[in-house]
Amino acid sequence: MFFMDKERSTNQYDDIINLPHHVSSTRPHMAVADRAAQFAPFAALTGHDAAIKETARLTDEKLQLDENTKAVIDEKLRYLLEQDEAEAIFTYFVPDKNKSGGSYVSHAGVVKKVDTIEQIITLTDGISFQIDYLYRIDGDMFDAEQWL
Repeated sequence: MFFMDKERSTNQYDDIINLPHHVSSTRPHMAVADRAAQFAPFAALTGHDAAIKETARLTDEKLQLDENTKAVIDEKLRYLLEQDEAEAIFTYFVPDKNKSGGSYVSHAGVVKKVDTIEQIITLTDGISFQIDYLYRIDGDMFDAEQWL
């Protein structure tokens, strides 16, 4: 009985089964990529993936330096200002623009100016950062025992 129903259902389309595929004379043919885009998943939560990635991105907290370390950094900074073109490696904190915390960056350069009013150090290559964010100063001239 089932085979008869199937046979009957295919017979009812015999009149159109061999007709040529219809091509519109008024509308242009849709590109395959555009046709596939119709079936692409819909992103109901636009920006949700970016928000998750931003939340998962790790940041460091700014470390609080003790008075002894601050004094050593201050001495090294004064020493660099007295020298001509003495290059050092400055490690400083860069606050994150999007969330709390930030990261520590090391940058080699020569001190151009220390603005004690604004509390900003400017290097000759244009990099500047706040004195409060300075974590460490290293360089060949600081390898001596007096800087430990």
